[in-house]
Amino acid sequence: MPVYAIHPTIRLVLWVALVLFVQALSGVILLLAFVALPVVGGQAFRRSGRLIWRARWLLLSLMLVFAWGVAGTPLWNVGFAPTREGVMEGLTHLGRLVLVLVAVATFLEYMSVADVLAATHGLLKPLRYLGLNPERGVVRLMLVLRAVETMPRPRDWRVLLAAPEANAGEHIVVGARRLSVVDYVIVFAMLAAIVFSSYFFLF
Repeated sequence: MPVYAIHPTIRLVLWVALVLFVQALSGVILLLAFVALPVVGGQAFRRSGRLIWRARWLLLSLMLVFAWGVAGTPLWNVGFAPTREGVMEGLTHLGRLVLVLVAVATFLEYMSVADVLAATHGLLKPLRYLGLNPERGVVRLMLVLRAVETMPRPRDWRVLLAAPEANAGEHIVVGARRLSVVDYVIVFAMLAAIVFSSYFFLF
């Protein structure tokens, strides 16, 4: 089944669940997750590589902090040495962060701006019962995405905090689409997986 056949809101929920699930991976399961990475597709895989390269200094800093900051058995008996436990902890967190970056790249590859807006609108729709306007959130998200896409890289990071402005006469249409049988099956499968996982970890 093509990923595009799944409702955008369900895709967004699955993506969030995947990112949360990655935080629990370690050891052999984490290694197996890396073995399965080619299934994301060539374009998403290359996009992941570019994103990881941009985050290389963050990844290196994370590894150094854990390697030298976690108490344990020194790797060598020379001065200020990293610990075995720190290196293993650092590799685990490094692997999780890389998988999250791959998930972000895959999400951006397979979700168009229209799909992201539709998915966000679907998630925010229950807020209407609290007196909030989900359409305002969708418009704000669209303006941010447009600003990020068209705005040149700023010299001052505070420019990114400035709220983008909308055109006065612009109309935004968010595609409405009902959940299909496949979408409901995915939702029930996800709920079953959550219940099973909770039972497994608690008992």
